[in-house]
Amino acid sequence: MVDNRTSKFRRNELLEKLLSELNTDLQPSEKELVKQQRPDRNPYPLILVMGPLRSGTTLFTQWLANTGLVAYPTNILSRFYQAPIIGAKVQLLLTDPRFDFRGELSEFAQQAEYRSENGKTKGVLAPNEFWYFWRRFLADPGRDVWSDEELQQSMDVQTMQGELSGMMQVFQKPFAAKGMLFNYNIPFLDSVLKNVLFVHIVRNEVSNAESVLEARKRQLGDENEWYSFDIPEKEQLMHLSPFEQAIGQVRAINQAVEAGLSNVADARKMVVPYEDFCNDPEKYFEELTSKLKITGAQYTGDTKFEVTRKR
Repeated sequence: MVDNRTSKFRRNELLEKLLSELNTDLQPSEKELVKQQRPDRNPYPLILVMGPLRSGTTLFTQWLANTGLVAYPTNILSRFYQAPIIGAKVQLLLTDPRFDFRGELSEFAQQAEYRSENGKTKGVLAPNEFWYFWRRFLADPGRDVWSDEELQQSMDVQTMQGELSGMMQVFQKPFAAKGMLFNYNIPFLDSVLKNVLFVHIVRNEVSNAESVLEARKRQLGDENEWYSFDIPEKEQLMHLSPFEQAIGQVRAINQAVEAGLSNVADARKMVVPYEDFCNDPEKYFEELTSKLKITGAQYTGDTKFEVTRKR
């Protein structure tokens, strides 16, 4: 596969090789841990953040991380993409103050900062997009578009559920992650996940499209280049101007998520407008804790965030 990203965003091939070897080495032990899981008895919900690229999903996941309500894929956990239960235990060992002996590993304990570049964060405990983990369960991980029927027939749902359950058992918390790889497959996910909350992040589409074009230039060096996952509408959109492409991309994804959520039970979904969230994050903390049936939680986070590219 040709990597057409600018040099700053290209993969570190030495790191990729080491991680591949490490995860292969850990796989036998991880499989044994998965066999021990009972996802049907797991009391913790999975929170999937859905919506278009550049809509505020990274800010929302960083905010979620800092509430302390949930576990989430961190930059360190993401390196154990084929052995995430083991990775969760390693993360606790290195970063949880309960397991620190006289400050030996205190530099690892940190809060997730509200900084990112094209979804990429910095810091051991900063949220990670976790795409390598999700793609493992697909019969053809090189594709971005599947029908629900294809996923029903080919996706390794059993292992996915076992590993998600295992991570939640290690962390003893709900697990929140970006699920935008499956924006077009919400009905399928809703059918196979027992305890899930879909969170749809929605942003003013003009501001959203402008942010998409900036990301294209930053990561690919050209606003004419397609950025992020392929979608079913891509071929039609590529005949348009870059801004029309970006608007169409954002609109098509939002429509797919809205359609997918239309038959999902109210208790299993919530919509978060980016601009409203920035102006009053505590309001969405209260809605989230209500959906998750968490009682007694007090909000101690930011009272407001800056709305970028105001329209």
